[in-house]
Amino acid sequence: MLYGRDGELAAIDGLLRRARDGRSGTLVLRGEAGIGKSALLDHAAAADGMRVLRATGVENESGMPYAGLHLLLGRYADRFGGLPEPQGLALCAALNMGGRPGEGDRFLVGLAVLTLLADLAEERPLLVLVDDAHWMDGPSAGALLFAARRLEAEPIAMIFAARDADAPEFAAEGIPELRLRGLDRDAARRLLAERTATLPGRTEQEVLAAAMGNPLALLELPARGGHGSAYERIRRSYAERIAALPERARRLLLLVASDDLGDVGAIVAAAGRCGASVDDAAPAERAGLLRTTADGRLEVRHPLIRTAAVEEAPLNARLAAHRALAEAYRERGDDCHHAWHLISGVTEPDERVAAVLEKTAETERDGGGNASVAAMYEAAAELSEDRAERGRRLAAAARAAADAGLPERAVELAARAEADLPDPVARAELTLTRASLADEQDRTRDAYRLFAETAASVVELDPYTSGYLYFQAASAAANAGDFTALDDIVAEGVRAGVPNASHLRALSRVFAGQRPFATGADLADGVAALRELMDAMRTCYGPRDRIRAGLWHLLVGDVRGAAEAAAALERRHREEGAIGLLAAVLMLRSRTDLLLGRHRDALTAASEGRRIALDTGQRRIRVYLDTVLAQLAAIGGDERRCTELTEEALARAVPPSSVHAASARALLDLGLGRYEAAVERLSDVLSGPNRQGAIAALPDFVEAAVRAGVPERAQEAGEWYGKWAAHVGRPWAEAIAARCAALLTSEDPDALYSRALDLHREGGTPFEQARTELLYGEWLRRSRRRNDARARLHSALEAFDRLGAVPWAERARTELRAAGESLTDGGDGRDVLAARLTPQELQVVRLAATGLSNREIGAQLFLSPRTVGYHLYKAYPKLGVAGRAELGRLDLT
Repeated sequence: MLYGRDGELAAIDGLLRRARDGRSGTLVLRGEAGIGKSALLDHAAAADGMRVLRATGVENESGMPYAGLHLLLGRYADRFGGLPEPQGLALCAALNMGGRPGEGDRFLVGLAVLTLLADLAEERPLLVLVDDAHWMDGPSAGALLFAARRLEAEPIAMIFAARDADAPEFAAEGIPELRLRGLDRDAARRLLAERTATLPGRTEQEVLAAAMGNPLALLELPARGGHGSAYERIRRSYAERIAALPERARRLLLLVASDDLGDVGAIVAAAGRCGASVDDAAPAERAGLLRTTADGRLEVRHPLIRTAAVEEAPLNARLAAHRALAEAYRERGDDCHHAWHLISGVTEPDERVAAVLEKTAETERDGGGNASVAAMYEAAAELSEDRAERGRRLAAAARAAADAGLPERAVELAARAEADLPDPVARAELTLTRASLADEQDRTRDAYRLFAETAASVVELDPYTSGYLYFQAASAAANAGDFTALDDIVAEGVRAGVPNASHLRALSRVFAGQRPFATGADLADGVAALRELMDAMRTCYGPRDRIRAGLWHLLVGDVRGAAEAAAALERRHREEGAIGLLAAVLMLRSRTDLLLGRHRDALTAASEGRRIALDTGQRRIRVYLDTVLAQLAAIGGDERRCTELTEEALARAVPPSSVHAASARALLDLGLGRYEAAVERLSDVLSGPNRQGAIAALPDFVEAAVRAGVPERAQEAGEWYGKWAAHVGRPWAEAIAARCAALLTSEDPDALYSRALDLHREGGTPFEQARTELLYGEWLRRSRRRNDARARLHSALEAFDRLGAVPWAERARTELRAAGESLTDGGDGRDVLAARLTPQELQVVRLAATGLSNREIGAQLFLSPRTVGYHLYKAYPKLGVAGRAELGRLDLT
């Protein structure tokens, strides 16, 4: 019986009950060693009607990538072939069960775990238990948490148990937590009375005081003296029990404690090399130190027993145990565990072992398991006797960690490798890795400096690679708004005579024309250069560059071209399950949807992209997506949300996100009638050092300045926007330019407004068109042309209501009343089918309407098939349909 844990038991029982009813849930139990986390997991594991998967993190194997996942899911290897092919191959590669190069992508592994757990739960409700999660290797923990965050409507419960002190942090952002405290005095006394002989009153009080409510301490401390924390006393208690075992039993216990799999065959083989046998397990089992699990594995009964067994054993015994296990796994054909036990079996540099590890790493790399490859290369480096070999292996580890999506680890490894690499080519390759990581982590200035250094160092050895690196350096400098550095990098690359010098010159021309208030000649040349460059990027550069080219479509006003590029990239990355780049694609997709007035689609894409960016640690992209969501909040008049979403971007002041964030707040001010605030905010953007991307803010600045009564402050901005619009030649841009001219003219603006509306009808930007109609309607009303004004204002109101632009719709209503209309107060007016659904429901319904199955939809949206069904079930009544067969006839735009 678990005394004093009524609240915790109720929480766990409720989690399990909901899982059996088809509602997923995850919980993290946190507390000190011995506080009862494992006992609560035992309670959960005993629940009726659930399949239980259980694993325990092992400290000395916390650096072995996917060891925990192997222990948890390895027995279901026969199911991997039934997963979507990219996921199945990725999971096989990660667990060293086959696969091809590049398939061990950590995001695909997480998706595979999600799908496999959902498949298992279709047969029977599933319970996943992870004890000592703080010791579980990072890739395994990451894959399980990735899946946990996407569980919604499956009969699955997941419970992680982790220490909150004296151990590495188990970071589980967004997962509910339950922190375990010590038992109260009454519960502690009852536990003590049940599990120990009657103690003298004074001794009982001493035990209760020393244990401080720690259940394991209460069971281990009676009649034991000494000092120290409850953790240390418990460890000593276990050490004394271990010391009392026969020598051969201690050897067997040490082997079990040194291994994560508990594979009886491997342990028996290793025991033979250590002078022990499986029969020696009996004394340890009788002492409560060892047990055989239901699936036939050998394991210690509590994580602290493992700690005590390893720490109390002499060094030579620990090394001998690992060497014996290494040989046992080698004979069983398990190269990965053979390698890891080899590492643990030596204490000083050993080139023979280092070479074995490097060979294993190369084999693993060919199988795609990049996380384990990085760890093996690092271990080989640590055991290298030669400094240059150490540096080479650390550099290989850094590249593998970067390929595995572990940027922080890769940066650390690269920094360690740099000092030990005498070869200039090897140093250049390492610097390229560091530069790419800096760019991904939004350390843009570090990125372009490192790209440029690397380009210069290899220009004579490999001019093509050098040219590519100069291009990356120049692009990074442009993204940072450092146009001086951009010009210097381009000049250096051109002087070096790299093959793509023309592309570098084009890039310089592009951004010369994109700087606010550039000359007309620079602007025209920049637009032409960008068009040339985008043609080259379609064929000469990689996937990240193609995303960048899609964003550059927007610099020449080609919103539809950007939208088409985004759609093609999104389709490709979803089909391939390439979640790592999908966040950046959705960044482009959401921005184009916003400009095209597809606000629901923009919300859906930005919300999904943000979730992926959070999961994959892509902070720069997540902050950019926050600004898209902030812009939507600004349009809707949601001040609290707009402010929250822009705080980080404004604090970091890194363009273009900082510019978009300031523009979102200014748009909010404009919609709410705070014109002076909008003027000041946009003045700072347009005069500050990070002005790249500010072109889109110019029309808002013009309107705010005119409404604030200071049109003279916006004269230059309006003229420059007009020049830009003329050079890009897009009807929507020329329409907004005509609107700006109408606001700023001292003469009759009627013709300018009429021209703007004519152009809007070609351009397809409904929010901007509605703004023009509102301004035109206001002018017509002031000019006493009430009938004409009402026509324009009604059109604006209809569009604002459809788009959910609440403050703008209210202003249109106010103007209509002033024009003599009798209106009742309206809501947001979004009586369209798509507006009835959440962003995720809308995504699911649209894909279902194309005829895709739940499994196919799940593979594209990184959800389980059951969660897809759950969203459809919720969507049907909102749409007034009975099933998916009716979805095809609905207008879901």
